Amino acid sequence: MTTTENTTLVLGGTGKTGRRIAERLTAAGRPVRIGSRTGEPPFDWEDRTTWAPALRGTGAAYLAYYPDIADPGAAATLRDFAEQAVRGGTRRLVLLSARGMDATLPAERAVAVDGAEWTVLRASWFFQNFSEGILRDGVLGGEIVFPAGDVEEPFIDADDIADVAVAALTGDGHAGRIHDLTGPRLLTFAEAAGEIARASGREVRYTPVSVEEYGTMLSGYGLSDDLVAFLAELFGALLDGRNAQLTDGVQRALGRPPRDIADFAREAAAISL
Repeated sequence: MTTTENTTLVLGGTGKTGRRIAERLTAAGRPVRIGSRTGEPPFDWEDRTTWAPALRGTGAAYLAYYPDIADPGAAATLRDFAEQAVRGGTRRLVLLSARGMDATLPAERAVAVDGAEWTVLRASWFFQNFSEGILRDGVLGGEIVFPAGDVEEPFIDADDIADVAVAALTGDGHAGRIHDLTGPRLLTFAEAAGEIARASGREVRYTPVSVEEYGTMLSGYGLSDDLVAFLAELFGALLDGRNAQLTDGVQRALGRPPRDIADFAREAAAISL
């Protein structure tokens, strides 16, 4: 199947990966529809009446599930969406998933419906969590407080994820594949903070806390008890060392190595840090 004459629906099109994917597709002259609650037409995973208008006329879709792909209801919702998409002619589906989580496997299987050309992207922690996400305030304040201990993580650049997603949405050879994506080296959170400090010229240190202490801190920010419990369970599972291995997923998908955190840190320091 080719998608050159069809619109690509990018769900989560204003997020870290979706925004980058939309920019790349647009730069390549491919029509894009941003799927978000503020999109035109709007899209909401929880409002199924928004699905058909968002899918109309599309041949491919990037799926970033909200609130989280590990959510117990994600698989059923994604299966229903994938079946509706394929029935309407949107056959190429690229799903953003996470590495090392058994809870995401039902959602990954859910998009493999009959007639779909599906691809799964299992990604490690984004570099951009330090510049655009939950760790940005800590970076700007000089102290990253997080329950990661001294575990090593193969941090990856969201730009690499976007490049792999675009290749899967528009090219051949990705259907039916699971791309396991990491950066080029393992880093502790303290080492990542050091890279950012060197690039930005500001003090940025990492302070480890327990999952319980982090949950208390989140509660102090006004997050609901259910969300705090979910995040505490999520981080406790992900940051136990299970993902402390590198893969050649970016190289296999794109024919080039992934970007290093030092390159990211220099660019982020010049723009946003």
